[in-house]
Amino acid sequence: MKFPVNYERDPFIVIWELTRACELKCLHCRAEAQYTRDPRELSFDEGKALIDTFKDMNNPMLVFTGGDPLMREDVFDIASYAISRGIRVSMTPSATPNVTLEAMKKAKEVGLSRWAFSLDGPNAAIHDHFRGTEGSYQLTTDAISYLHELELPVQINTVISRYNIDCLDEMAAKVEELGCVLWSVFFLVPTGRGEEGDMISPVEHEKVMRWLYKLSKTASFDIKTTAAQHYRRVVLQEKEREAQLHADEQPDYQDVLRSGKTGTVDGLGRAPKGVNDGNGFVFVSHIGDVYPSGLLPVKVGNVSEQSLPEIYRESPVLQELRSPDAYKGKCGVCEYKQVCGGSRSRAFAITGDYMESEPYCVYVPKAWRNKQAVTDRG
Repeated sequence: MKFPVNYERDPFIVIWELTRACELKCLHCRAEAQYTRDPRELSFDEGKALIDTFKDMNNPMLVFTGGDPLMREDVFDIASYAISRGIRVSMTPSATPNVTLEAMKKAKEVGLSRWAFSLDGPNAAIHDHFRGTEGSYQLTTDAISYLHELELPVQINTVISRYNIDCLDEMAAKVEELGCVLWSVFFLVPTGRGEEGDMISPVEHEKVMRWLYKLSKTASFDIKTTAAQHYRRVVLQEKEREAQLHADEQPDYQDVLRSGKTGTVDGLGRAPKGVNDGNGFVFVSHIGDVYPSGLLPVKVGNVSEQSLPEIYRESPVLQELRSPDAYKGKCGVCEYKQVCGGSRSRAFAITGDYMESEPYCVYVPKAWRNKQAVTDRG
């Protein structure tokens, strides 16, 4: 499979919300999950038709999410169908009694590339509170042990919020202890059940990102971020500082664009450049509605009415999102906009305009600083 590098035509990753049914009651749930399945969910045959369109998009990575994907009895049939067509498939189930040893063995049998679990605290008190369900922490850690026995790579997803910002060192140690291949760090976007009051401050965003970069230099696991596009700017700034200390070194810009290490030991690989809402990334809901991401609730089409490749390439909203020169405010003049671009979903959640500046970024672009300097001299 060739990685798509032209995000105008092909997404690198497609997230498919198989169902909104879930037994957990997470405080931040984007999907505002419910206990029962929606009868309007894409059927198995409709899902196969969706997967068949992937060949026209250079076979992007496919991630099953929810709700809880394991609430669908046909989840492994869908996965098997996609894998048989050369698509890399990952899954992010909820830590509930649905995560049985039998289910994990089935995932291994069908060829799932990776299993991802959410862990939002280094102990049960923090994690279970965030997930709204007692016992979720123990279920998660037990399941990870089983996955190691099956030699199926494990990813940990963590949402950074005011509930866990004071225990990130312990959280990193827990990811290390659990032997995970990737720590995927999500920065909260206030959508669904997520609230602005649960978010950390802009200054705390910056501090956590610089801490993550330092951690990435010693951790045994890879680190990637979600809804934190300005982490790429932070990484590039840190590499530029390091290069100044060693005149013979130059920043690895491609590594920054990928916003993660380049290894493929887990079978998934890394994006050849950073993705953003609608730019290398697209989301399909449980009923086939298409969005730039699950965190940016602006509908751009439905796969029952138009093919996903057509929606991705032709949607005016998605085309606009792929135009950094059209960004407003400081994002529009920022020298890092091609690498970063800010979280379009957070801009929408806070301002109501997905083209506005990233509201939780503290960086002041050179163009603004230079303009202020001229004003001060005048």
